[in-house]
Amino acid sequence: MQHNKEGLKTPLQTYLTIPNQLTALRILLVPVFVVLLLQDDPFLKILGVAVFAIASLTDIYDGYHARKYGETTRLGAFLDPLADKLLITAAFLLYVWLGYLVLWMVVLVVIRDVLVTGLRVYAEMKDKPVVTSMEAKYKTLVQHLFVYAVMFLVLLKETAFFGRSVTKMISSFLMSGILDYIMFAVTIFTVYTGISYLVSNWKVYLQKPFQG
Repeated sequence: MQHNKEGLKTPLQTYLTIPNQLTALRILLVPVFVVLLLQDDPFLKILGVAVFAIASLTDIYDGYHARKYGETTRLGAFLDPLADKLLITAAFLLYVWLGYLVLWMVVLVVIRDVLVTGLRVYAEMKDKPVVTSMEAKYKTLVQHLFVYAVMFLVLLKETAFFGRSVTKMISSFLMSGILDYIMFAVTIFTVYTGISYLVSNWKVYLQKPFQG
């Protein structure tokens, strides 16, 4: 008890840092925004976009807070990219469900993210943590911008907000196949960053397990 009064943290407190709590919140918000965006009520869809935006902002802040206050943990290093991938993957799969994207490109993105996340965990277990590259950060930014753009279009096509003429125009655009070309570019860039990750870190994964 005396140690705790002097400021030392228990193992539980070490894991329950503010960044880790924000990351957990982001994971919990994933099904919330999906359910809201699937509703017919346009105001619930706006709420769903707001929830997605809040979840995205937690991704920005938790990393900043962890670095500024020295609250980085192995749990956070694993959960943070996982939460981000769950958020983006859920949005992509939602667009597939709504008929705006084709499944195979989303599957490629998911395979890349699952593979890279698994390898990052393996590197952490070997005490060889891998720093996120600028390419991977740009990939995340591009994916988020694309997801936000489609969400904006989904809101624009709501008759209650912008009228039937705008609804018809936006609906035609969403179903025109143009989004597939954009998603194809996003997919190519995402796969490229995965290959670049493997090439840059192959020595880490070829070493004998749990040996430096």
